[in-house]
Amino acid sequence: MITLFAFGPYFGLPEASPYVLKTELQLRMAGLAYTKDFTGFPTAPKGKLPYIADDGEVIADSTFIRAHVERKYGFDFDAGLSASERAEAWAVERMLEDHLSWAMTYFRWVVPENFERGPAQFFQAVPEPARAGVIAETRAKVKANLHAMGIGRHTPDEIATLGLRSLVSFSAMLGGRPYLMGAEPCGTDATASAMLMSMLAPVTQSPLRDRALELVNLAPYAMRVMQRFYPEHRWEAPLASAA
Repeated sequence: MITLFAFGPYFGLPEASPYVLKTELQLRMAGLAYTKDFTGFPTAPKGKLPYIADDGEVIADSTFIRAHVERKYGFDFDAGLSASERAEAWAVERMLEDHLSWAMTYFRWVVPENFERGPAQFFQAVPEPARAGVIAETRAKVKANLHAMGIGRHTPDEIATLGLRSLVSFSAMLGGRPYLMGAEPCGTDATASAMLMSMLAPVTQSPLRDRALELVNLAPYAMRVMQRFYPEHRWEAPLASAA
């Protein structure tokens, strides 16, 4: 049995982290049974979630978890795609994870109002006397990561401009198709829908969210993926203002 180490539900989403949400979606796409453990962050092999334990083997990072599933269980997330289509799907995933995600992180963690409504909730289990210090240290690390990556060196308007270019590009590539590459979902649909649902959650107000709601194909697309693979979850809350 696979154990998925996760954060748990927040903000109307089944998982607070889009990367954990991506991995859980892919486990469901592959039809694999799993359990969830919400206590694994302190011992995470790479200092982040998700990671899984599978018959004594520990695999960290959502991309390597996908590769493990494909290798061990023989499930092809991109079945039916040509070599060029697989390359296109991979390029889109990298645009989302290595570019758009950083802009999302900035608006979620650095903008004070968004932080108080959102990530601040992650620290409720920390004893009150230590909480402020832990929060300050964690936010400092996030800001340092943003600066090292490069996007944190820009102004908020410049960060929004960069993120919006990736968001609009994804919308154009999706077009009117039900899923990114056609009639059936591929592995990148897990990444994209997880990112979009995290972006659309009203807890984080940002130019990215505003534009995602204006791009009329994005919210229905994300909801389509989530309702297919999370039929038991109520999805009204994340998209309450998208109606």
